[in-house]
Amino acid sequence: MQVHALEMDEFCEEEYSLIGIHSTLEDYKLAYLLNKNLNTRFYKAKEDLEFVIEEKKASFSIYNYENIEYDYVWFLITNSYRTENQTASNELLLTSETITYLIPEKKKVDFFIKICGDIEYEFVMKTLNRIKSIENVITAYSIDKNTLKSKDFLIF
Repeated sequence: MQVHALEMDEFCEEEYSLIGIHSTLEDYKLAYLLNKNLNTRFYKAKEDLEFVIEEKKASFSIYNYENIEYDYVWFLITNSYRTENQTASNELLLTSETITYLIPEKKKVDFFIKICGDIEYEFVMKTLNRIKSIENVITAYSIDKNTLKSKDFLIF
């Protein structure tokens, strides 16, 4: 009798597609433009995504959208969190900025869209093209989640 052992990764792996977006827009403005161009209804989550990364607390803005008809759940997530640090030195007040990334290996990505569910490739490509047509979006592309070292931060 053949025995098949399941790895923990196989058991817990949720099916989702990931899109990276490069844009200088603020998160609320991008959510508005995505709603307008994709016929979605992104809304700001009640709580941000909060982590302690490298002993620093980081809070990432997150927007949700549920499509009940097609059984998709979408998330729009910022990739960076900025904090200002002030230090006093010789009667001078010095300010520096620290940037913490949700997915550090994708530092150039400003936003991620995570679409949960079993999504067809054509749907992702159609969505990408519509996102790229937004005026202040520099580019958007599909990201293979299996290449990410920090993909555990996308489990929520």
